[in-house]
Amino acid sequence: MLNQAAVNQPKQESVQVDSDQIRASSYALLANLLANPPSEALLSELQRIETGKDDSKDVVNAWSMLKLAAQRHSSESIADEYHVLFIGIGRGELVPFASWYLTGFLMEKPLAHLRQRLSELGFEQLEDVHEPEDHAAALCDVISQLILDRDTDFETERAFYEDFIGNWMKRFFSDLQKSESSGFYCAVGQLGEAILDIENRYFAMMV
Repeated sequence: MLNQAAVNQPKQESVQVDSDQIRASSYALLANLLANPPSEALLSELQRIETGKDDSKDVVNAWSMLKLAAQRHSSESIADEYHVLFIGIGRGELVPFASWYLTGFLMEKPLAHLRQRLSELGFEQLEDVHEPEDHAAALCDVISQLILDRDTDFETERAFYEDFIGNWMKRFFSDLQKSESSGFYCAVGQLGEAILDIENRYFAMMV
């Protein structure tokens, strides 16, 4: 994952911050689930999900499906599924990188563009992380931090979303739902797609 050096501080308390916290937490969960199979503790939390009263129908359905998937799958079976989907022998069934979805190849211009933007925003890759920065988990982690960073203005947040998430990740979540190997991660894909739909509406409304 990535770390925002010295600038990742929470915004002041407000109604907007409550909304931002929900958005940031949703992205953080996606980042966690896409970076590694869920721990026993996280899986236990997912089994007790409660949806918000004001959530849209699609989001309620997505959270409900994730809760049901967490109840039906063991951590061991999810770990096996994760390996088949994202690691495999040589490579997994899916390649969760922006460069792959945007160009058909890894380590291409989208990654160079991303690295430049991350440097400008003050992000540094952690020493024990060896995946390219355009992994879906890393991008969800970054946008989560940007949402909660009081020094990040709306235009910076929107530009990052449009340049590095909104232009490909929904296709990835759709592919995740369609994969024959997806069980638990089908529900993760459904939640990811629902979250991005809300984000698209949010940014369109704010503009």
